[in-house]
Amino acid sequence: MDTVVPLDAATAAHGAKAAGLGALRRAGLPVPVGVVVPPSLEDVDLRAAVDGALDALGRRSAVAVRSSATDEDGPRASAAGQYETVLGVTGASDVVAALLACRASAVGPRVTAYRAATSGAPAAGTPAADVAVVVQRLVDARAAGVLFTGGGRTVVEGSWGLGESVVQGTVDPDRWTVVAGRVVEHRTGDKRTRVDRSPGGTRTRDVPAADRDRPCLDDDAVLRLAALGRQVADLRGGPQDVEWAVDDAGTAWLLQARPVTAALPVDRCEREIGPDRGAGRGQAPAHSDDGVLRGTGASGGRASGPARVVRGPDDFGAVRPGDVLVCRETDPAWTPLFGVVAAVVTETGGLLSHAAIVARELRLPAVLGVPAATDALRDAGAVVVDGDAGTVARP
Repeated sequence: MDTVVPLDAATAAHGAKAAGLGALRRAGLPVPVGVVVPPSLEDVDLRAAVDGALDALGRRSAVAVRSSATDEDGPRASAAGQYETVLGVTGASDVVAALLACRASAVGPRVTAYRAATSGAPAAGTPAADVAVVVQRLVDARAAGVLFTGGGRTVVEGSWGLGESVVQGTVDPDRWTVVAGRVVEHRTGDKRTRVDRSPGGTRTRDVPAADRDRPCLDDDAVLRLAALGRQVADLRGGPQDVEWAVDDAGTAWLLQARPVTAALPVDRCEREIGPDRGAGRGQAPAHSDDGVLRGTGASGGRASGPARVVRGPDDFGAVRPGDVLVCRETDPAWTPLFGVVAAVVTETGGLLSHAAIVARELRLPAVLGVPAATDALRDAGAVVVDGDAGTVARP
């Protein structure tokens, strides 16, 4: 029967995510040890295969279980956050359950909606992608996040704990811009929560008040990450979207690398931050005297429509074509709404979150990180969202 292969030996047949991580490991870059479960391995054979894999990874180690589908991490469509990821998994039975969840996500509503929105193919009747699954030793991160290379700069976003806070857009992350080996801009976010490994997987907890507006990395660590990002871009031949983690010993790890599918708004980071590199937020007030709300212009363009405040899945049915989606944060399960609304406004999230990446791929104007947006826009009626300026205003 087919069986698992070491991550170092992963090829394109195992999906772009696994193949990319394998290439980085073969190049000597710091990627956690792992294995790949091929899509051809039958469900009934998973338990025996997982037992062998856990012997290789360390049976007591917590692992990350992540999809590596054939239509994921591509040059034009990332499927960022659409397939399943399960972190902090221990024990063969739970790893098998996580593997099955990753495979099942290929036919889930968010992947189906994303595929239809990015390819123009009908949601129904489109064959599901083959899904290999990467099982890697989990990095217990002191800080983690995402970096983008390209355009002569590297933009790094990070927060405390595991990277889920940044990629899911549940925090306002720290952000640095590195040019020519130097940190040229720094904006400290308001990091109120963090995700860490727990005995049952992961848990979300509050960040102590003193750490919320304290940078999660110093400049030296940022420059080391930026240098790793440039190595990845050179190795893979183009701008890269890289997930990273820094452990308690200060070691930087690369968790994922895929092509940048849509460039960041031109000079958005620099224009937004201004010259102040201090510990403050370094941007215009979110609610100004002229009634204009300001945040991070995460996806360019301009659109108008009725502000539709959505607090959870129970509100999805109220969303109409052409509405402006206003929410605290977006979860990957919200992807079907991205194919309906005219623009997106959130209270948290950064330039490199999954929501921002998908919005750019769909050319959907988005302004993220607008504090109290759901209250401010609850009865606003029609609003105009400018994803280049990072503003939300009444017409």
